[in-house]
Amino acid sequence: MENIARSIQSKYSFFDNLWQTWARNGNFLKLELKNIKWKNKPAHDGKAYVPTSIEHFANVVTHGLWIIPAVYATFELFDKSSTREQFMVALVYGSTLIFLFLVSTFFHCVFFCNSHNSLKNALHRCDRAMIYVFIAGSYFPWLQLVNTTKSLVFTSLEWLIWILAALGITYQQLYHERFKWLETLLYLVMGLGPALVVIFTGHEFNGMTELEIGGLLYIIGIGFFKSDGRIPLAHAIWHLFVVLAASVHYYAIWKHLFSTRMIVSDI
Repeated sequence: MENIARSIQSKYSFFDNLWQTWARNGNFLKLELKNIKWKNKPAHDGKAYVPTSIEHFANVVTHGLWIIPAVYATFELFDKSSTREQFMVALVYGSTLIFLFLVSTFFHCVFFCNSHNSLKNALHRCDRAMIYVFIAGSYFPWLQLVNTTKSLVFTSLEWLIWILAALGITYQQLYHERFKWLETLLYLVMGLGPALVVIFTGHEFNGMTELEIGGLLYIIGIGFFKSDGRIPLAHAIWHLFVVLAASVHYYAIWKHLFSTRMIVSDI
């Protein structure tokens, strides 16, 4: 009987010690989390926001983890390509997808290291410029593979998206970190403009639902993109919205342009 009592006491003692250890570690973890600086003050006009250490780390990880999946996704499109047009789409769209994550990660790594200021500034311009290139690259598969009837609307948009991308990149070179409202406006015009033209001219094709969902995710993400210093980890959250939206758009391209035959109709 005494042995049973000692055994029960020993077990309860073990769980009691375990609970006390967990409580101490939990309090320590809370203290550590409380001491983390989650955001800095918003940037002044004409200046770039300077992230905290945890924001730097989050910015690197949230895009760095997607470089290899982007490469794999691109090779998947090449594997499913059966026409010259599909190979071209896989090359252009896949390249923009890979470089979006690659340039972003490289920039945030250099920024995190807080060295090579000239390289950091150059990469920052490239990072922002890649947004315009990626928007154009995301439209490219649809405008190339859906336009089987050589529609004037689609043919015009094929040129327009790259012209808008060139204008956006030119803005980045001339007015980097100036007129930030104009930067946001250009993103919205380039992202929504061609889609609205397609909708209001009565063109329909398979994949519109996924494109609308992805577009909505990008628009929501822009709110975080412009909230550095106001919302903790805002830029990393923006990165996650980019990943989600790009994933939805990639799925639409893979499903409707490479797995099945596209159905296009002009209303």
